[in-house]
Amino acid sequence: MDHKAQIGLVGLGTMGAALSLNIAEKGFDIAVWNRKSDRPHQFRKEAGPLAERIIPSNTLEELVANIARPRAIILMIPAGDPVDEMISRLRPLLEDDDLIIDAGNANFHDTTRRMGGPGAFLGMGVSGGEEGARHGPAIMGGGRREDWDRVAPILEAISAKYEGEPCAAWMGEAGAGHFVKTVHNGIEYADMQMIAETYGILRDGHGMSAPEIAPVFKGWNEGVLQSYLIEISGKVAAATDGATGQPLLDIIVDAAGQKGTGRWTVIEAQHLAAPVPAIEAAVVARNLSARIDERATGEALFGAAPKPLPAEALPPELLEEALICGKIMCYAQGFTMISAAAKAFGWTLDLPAIARVWREGCIIRSAMLNDMAEALAEDPERNLMFAPFFAAHVTRTQRALREVVSVATAHGLAVPALSSGLAYFDQMRTGRGTANMIQGQRDFFGLHGFARMDDGSTGQHGPWADAAANPEDTSGKQG
Repeated sequence: MDHKAQIGLVGLGTMGAALSLNIAEKGFDIAVWNRKSDRPHQFRKEAGPLAERIIPSNTLEELVANIARPRAIILMIPAGDPVDEMISRLRPLLEDDDLIIDAGNANFHDTTRRMGGPGAFLGMGVSGGEEGARHGPAIMGGGRREDWDRVAPILEAISAKYEGEPCAAWMGEAGAGHFVKTVHNGIEYADMQMIAETYGILRDGHGMSAPEIAPVFKGWNEGVLQSYLIEISGKVAAATDGATGQPLLDIIVDAAGQKGTGRWTVIEAQHLAAPVPAIEAAVVARNLSARIDERATGEALFGAAPKPLPAEALPPELLEEALICGKIMCYAQGFTMISAAAKAFGWTLDLPAIARVWREGCIIRSAMLNDMAEALAEDPERNLMFAPFFAAHVTRTQRALREVVSVATAHGLAVPALSSGLAYFDQMRTGRGTANMIQGQRDFFGLHGFARMDDGSTGQHGPWADAAANPEDTSGKQG
């Protein structure tokens, strides 16, 4: 052939095909390969005016030969074993400085492990779904900075833009890019769950139909809550099923799917001792949603949970305020978790840069993220909800969140993520909590020791320690 591609891509599924067209549209020649050998040629035929920038390859050997040195190849294939298999097939065909980029939803521990193998490797989180991949996703890179810099011109060109600024950045070393994408997805779970809970209050508490709920979300999207998820929630509520003519929401099964990234967020948060209760509640809610038969049994046994609300209770304006407060809680938890990971793994993780990358292209893009970037730039160590801008929002809206949780719970309307957000807020505003009782209990049954408030000494024990040391002493030192 008479010219070489500037980058290669393996995997022409929905995301891979969209990303390839994006790369070609931005003026870069791209070589493509797929397990089905006819797919690359068919893809090129369907690419229209972009076909001249697409180089189909019949084999991996041909793919490698079609890319200019030093090569860079993006993998857009299922996470896990398929990635390891593809790396093992590609490495013998590549030179030491050739770069493999895993752009799937990988577990960041796998990415870190792959960094230790031969050759150059990047882990790259990509958010935005098919539409984002085609027209501009948010991109989170992890690995060696020099490897990121090699491909940054292409990745920044294809990324979403916020006021002209690329939503693509190097997050940090090793698996940092995929870790940030994982936390992004955890926040996404919590945000979606909170929106679903407010929808449930409107539907089951107020008896509103989906078409009546749609303009509520549309109105919210014109205020502080302006975001991609609120926007599409209104569109989903307004949609009509073509086959039955019913509101689409009324025929969708109440069982939410998941690909595991939210679960990874929760698991890793436990390892990092980083509290993310709103995210945890959202993951649990998805797991419970799958238990349709058990939930039906529970309803038959105990009666249906939702009970109508009084007409004046929990109006949309109050729900909007509660959702603002809950949203701040889940983002604050996510950024706190990222900060904990930076310390635990020795990563560079730039929190303001992460917030800026999320401003466009990704699923959790929101009008709040620009203010979050500014707040994190002022003090990246501070809990986001303590920043003056967000503290003012929380002060104004926390009463609404409390009322929504209280009234919804009293009427049998499940609001697990909003409830967890409120509990997080109440714990984080309590200077002296109740863990002193837990420390007393731990010392009683295990002599784990405790710290004293009066003199700051640690490793102290209660009177029961004397009884443990002198088992024959029955002078009343049982605690």
